[in-house]
Amino acid sequence: MAKYGKKNHVKLDPLAYNICLLGESKVGKTTLIKEVCEKLSGEDGYMFLECGQERGADAIEGINHVNCPEWNMDYDEITNSVGFEDVCDDIIDNKTSEYPDLKVVIVDTYDQLINIAESESIRLWNRDNPEKRTNSINAAWGGFGRGEKKAIEIMFDKIAELRSVGVSTIIIGHIKTKDISDPVSGETYQILTSDQQQNYFNALKKNLHFLGLAYIDRQIVKEKTGKKNIVTNKEEQVNKVKGESRKIKFRDDNFCVDSGSRFAEIIDEIDLDAGQFITAITDAIKSEQSKSGKSFDETKAEQEAKEAEKLKEIAKAEQNKKEAKKLEDVVSKITDFIKENKANMDKIKPIIAKSKELGYDNPTLITDIDDANKVLALIS
Repeated sequence: MAKYGKKNHVKLDPLAYNICLLGESKVGKTTLIKEVCEKLSGEDGYMFLECGQERGADAIEGINHVNCPEWNMDYDEITNSVGFEDVCDDIIDNKTSEYPDLKVVIVDTYDQLINIAESESIRLWNRDNPEKRTNSINAAWGGFGRGEKKAIEIMFDKIAELRSVGVSTIIIGHIKTKDISDPVSGETYQILTSDQQQNYFNALKKNLHFLGLAYIDRQIVKEKTGKKNIVTNKEEQVNKVKGESRKIKFRDDNFCVDSGSRFAEIIDEIDLDAGQFITAITDAIKSEQSKSGKSFDETKAEQEAKEAEKLKEIAKAEQNKKEAKKLEDVVSKITDFIKENKANMDKIKPIIAKSKELGYDNPTLITDIDDANKVLALIS
């Protein structure tokens, strides 16, 4: 009987984890993640998927990206656009042959990915239920949030498929302020959090290892105006921004920022800087790895060897899948020919005879691509 379960060992590569960076618009999220990825994986190790109407990559020289305005669409070379599912499936099917250096895809931005996923959720519902067609996500799949649940399912299923071939995901998103009521005191306070509704944010958070929130830390001071209030007779003051700096929060003990990490030793806050971002995540990983009793270099060597073996397995599975597809296509051509000529046995008899000669009762049972091509040659 098999014995299940084994000890986990944390991966040392920061890009082996699902990461999310939320932040104010134009704070520098896309630029920072590009710099992080290039430092960790080189120019071919990442790809930005600019979803929906997002066009942040347009203003960044040298960024490796593709536009994904819809869930499914053929590639348009002029606009560098393709469907989100199409590019993901191409990576999944051709990881070792066409994308050997790719380690991470970046979804920019989460709210735009949700928009195209909701459209796909509606399309799938309408395809399967033509008599109950709808244009509303709230009515799709029977309503009561099921349309949104389907959108969440197809988004994170695709992310899981990418991970199965060794490609992790970084997600970029926007933030908003939100009023929260304390369940004990009843007092209301504000936090910075995702600009998406809670079900979408919860689905994202449970798939993440690192969640950072980028914001502008402003130093605000009161300045006297030299004027007196005619009612209070006191000198009026105004708030002015004296200085500001861009920061990223990974943890907030005051619970005013909705950030967090699965790694206990992540630093609370850093400047919005690629080097500091890498150091923060790397140090958190190293702190957890140190509990293994092995040196960092020893663990690194072991993981690199395992990664090489995993890539061989992925390459083999990729090749098997391609060969199966080739066989399926050839057998389909043979089957179509038989259907089209079922009234003309003189054309069909040689195909059946050749199939039996090769050891198959009928052409649909052919399992070898060379045999299938031999039968197909009779049609040609």
